[in-house]
Amino acid sequence: MSWIILGIAVVTEICWALSLKWAATVATWQASSVPIILSFVNMGLLALAMRGLPAGTAYAIWTGAGAIGVIIGGVILFGDKVGGVQAAFMALTVIGIVGTKLFAQT
Repeated sequence: MSWIILGIAVVTEICWALSLKWAATVATWQASSVPIILSFVNMGLLALAMRGLPAGTAYAIWTGAGAIGVIIGGVILFGDKVGGVQAAFMALTVIGIVGTKLFAQT
């Protein structure tokens, strides 16, 4: 169950980071409240996942998968550019995430 909660935390992390850029472009108090709310949800889910997972494992997967998701989301939603070298390092991050999950002690 902790892995599922961590997966949901990763999704909220991605939504949170992308909502920061969106809120900056919209510039209303309603838009600014979205990342604030998501940050509380995000941290709560991460803390809940850490009840059943080692903190380092949970945090490494949360940040790595979140970073990859934000990059992909930025490309799709905001037209951000990703170069070949950056994509290669993203692939290394994904390999690290998969390895961390496969060899986790829980």
